Amino acid sequence: MLEIELNDGSKHPMVGFGTYKVGFIPPSSSSTSVEDNNRSPMEIIKDAVDVGYRYFDCAEFYGNEKEIGEALHACNVSREELYLVSKAWTTTIYNGAEAVKAQVEQSLKDLQTEYLDLFLIHWPVPGKHIEAYLALEELVSAGKIRGIGLSNYTIEDYEELKPHISMKPLVNQMEINPFLFRKNTIQYFQAEGIQLEAYRALRQAKEMENDVIATIAKKHDKHSSQILTRWCIQHNIIVLAKSSKKERMEENFNADGFQLDEEDMTALDGLTTDANIAVYVDLYKKCVVRDTPLQSSGEGIKDTITTN
Repeated sequence: MLEIELNDGSKHPMVGFGTYKVGFIPPSSSSTSVEDNNRSPMEIIKDAVDVGYRYFDCAEFYGNEKEIGEALHACNVSREELYLVSKAWTTTIYNGAEAVKAQVEQSLKDLQTEYLDLFLIHWPVPGKHIEAYLALEELVSAGKIRGIGLSNYTIEDYEELKPHISMKPLVNQMEINPFLFRKNTIQYFQAEGIQLEAYRALRQAKEMENDVIATIAKKHDKHSSQILTRWCIQHNIIVLAKSSKKERMEENFNADGFQLDEEDMTALDGLTTDANIAVYVDLYKKCVVRDTPLQSSGEGIKDTITTN
């Protein structure tokens, strides 16, 4: 299994399994499609484990941690083999330090584990995310979590957080793919020693027939999803992939054994458009206050962020 070293010296798998919409659709989800209505979380997770996945990305918001925990327990994989990650949702972050600590305890219970490898701030809720992060520092010291991460942080969000913390975040999870390749932001976090993780790395399978990707896939005799996964890996970005179909899980997991050349990487790097950046900005401004009392007023949302 491919791994990368984080800034604390620990190792993190390069390819993980995303559990969003596995058996459950969050009430405020922007899409109502479940991963597969005909397959249970038990079946999906068992297939993922059989394929070789050991890194499972979970979250309070996903609403399925109990089912994921039951499925992993039934698979009889040792805890030492697993890499388990969860995240606090905006409502919990808004409600303060004690709510964050309580959510970690709930995630531990639901996932049937004594510790989490990483726990992330899902969105940098204005005026609240620093307090949440400091609460997580206490839980690292208590042995409940082994590291702290960010999710969906812009450069400006991290610069706001940075003076207040004593433990550097290990990762920042955000949407990254050739169609949303925010190069300056990526280079900033990499220079800070904060490992980037890509969700929607496969663009929700919406661009598999894109001419550039299809041409490169044919050139290497690989599936389009493997090209997208390999692109992330060659940019030293951890990949989160998800599918309910075992054959797709295998394709996503097995993206080694070949290299994209410079021409391939350049072509893929050039697929980001201004329109995609604009969609990202709108989503960021919506989600940093989503489901919180700040949603109606928009109070604290940053007027200016680095978008590229």
